[in-house]
Amino acid sequence: MKRNSDVRIKSVDFAGAIGQIGQSAPQSAEGLPQVAFSGRSNVGKSSLINRMLGRTRTPIARVSSTPGKTQEINFFRVRSDIGDVALVDLPGYGFARAPDEARVHWGRLIEGFLSSTEDLRGVVQLIDIRHGPTDDDRKAIEYLADVGMPVLFVLTKADKLKPQKRKAAIAEITAGLGVESDQVIPVSVLSGHGITELLAALGELLEDSGE
Repeated sequence: MKRNSDVRIKSVDFAGAIGQIGQSAPQSAEGLPQVAFSGRSNVGKSSLINRMLGRTRTPIARVSSTPGKTQEINFFRVRSDIGDVALVDLPGYGFARAPDEARVHWGRLIEGFLSSTEDLRGVVQLIDIRHGPTDDDRKAIEYLADVGMPVLFVLTKADKLKPQKRKAAIAEITAGLGVESDQVIPVSVLSGHGITELLAALGELLEDSGE
């Protein structure tokens, strides 16, 4: 499927965060179409959001060298050529050294958000292209399927594989997920590969859901 031109970002602001189950979205993000970003700790989620929003020099999404540090759901209000939208950065999951109590809380926080908000148009599920979906990834994907949530799959760290291995990995992961090839986008935060295609896919997702 040929995608439309990518979404043009005009400005972005941190709208706020929620850390309690059942807590409402920040006021400046309420009522806006939302797209959430989901993935394991250390998959490159915050780095991808910063690159996508053009904030690599002055990051707006917190990038930490310590996996599992982000414990809240962060909202970013984005002004674009298709209108104002909210990008939602979910806490990374699968960090083995996090206390059991914290992991249970994160899981309930994420599930509560995904199942309760009416503004969420879809989820961008991040997967490390070098390893494919982990057990934790598959659990997240199954949950999204159960609640009927539209999903885009982004394969991060595409620059870490040589072209032939990258092509093979994309094909293998796509087949394993049982989805169409245009639902899977390999990206590299370092080179910018795939960012334009991702923005175009997000634009389609937001426009389609608004019809």
